Amino acid sequence: MFRVQTIDNLDLPELQPYRTMRRSQEHCDQGIFVAEGEKVVRRLLESEFTVVSVLLPDKWLADFEPALLARPEKDIPVFVVTEKRVLEQLIGFSMFQGVLAVGRIPARASLSEVLAHSARPRLLAAVEGLTNAENLGALVRNCVAFQVQALIVGETSGSPFLRRAVRNSMGTLFQLPVVEASNLVQTLQALRAAGVRCIAAHPRAGGRSLSRTDFTGDCCIVFGSEGYGITPAALDACDEAVAIPMPPTVDSLNVASATAVFFYEVSRQRIRADAPPRPAP
Repeated sequence: MFRVQTIDNLDLPELQPYRTMRRSQEHCDQGIFVAEGEKVVRRLLESEFTVVSVLLPDKWLADFEPALLARPEKDIPVFVVTEKRVLEQLIGFSMFQGVLAVGRIPARASLSEVLAHSARPRLLAAVEGLTNAENLGALVRNCVAFQVQALIVGETSGSPFLRRAVRNSMGTLFQLPVVEASNLVQTLQALRAAGVRCIAAHPRAGGRSLSRTDFTGDCCIVFGSEGYGITPAALDACDEAVAIPMPPTVDSLNVASATAVFFYEVSRQRIRADAPPRPAP
């Protein structure tokens, strides 16, 4: 169930996350996140995540009523304003649709849980030093699109629950287990000990190209920061480094683009490996 309250200001204590939307790292520290946009909020309501509250213009209320009624929570507060313009004045910046919600960050998955519950061949992704929220959100979207089973976030990366990351993931984050690594190098070493090959996505990887790398077994693909790539320590913790072939005039791809290329190659190889042999002519 849910209860509707019409508002004309953000003074209520329950509305504090909406007053501080620009400070999403503080929200992560509090164990909450803001979902922004019609599709993202709808996917939050359809997920198993806990919904703390919803804030929207009154014209959207009827559209969201079925999803709100289907929620397991007994009394979700739904704050309604008369129109998006009023909401934008309250929030302090322009929004496309004006549909917002606050969700609770779930308990992080552990590496052992991921390995125990993921089907083989496993496909995991890890990020080191990735701080751009938009890129992180796009990477999450690629992970879900290509059936990556979990994302390992290193200690130097931003949180995928930052508002802009959640928005850029288009709510696909709600489908992806997240492992928060306090020490990425040690986590990669643990993966290798469990039989998972760790493959560093590294430009100019010394001759090893993407298409000549075997992705048909259990693997974790490691992606680095936008500016500096993967650190030497993380590279040493991987089994090998692999590059996307590019002309010498191009240094690298945006990390979101690189993940899509890597994951597509994994998918292509695994589909081919699963295909039945062709009959002899």
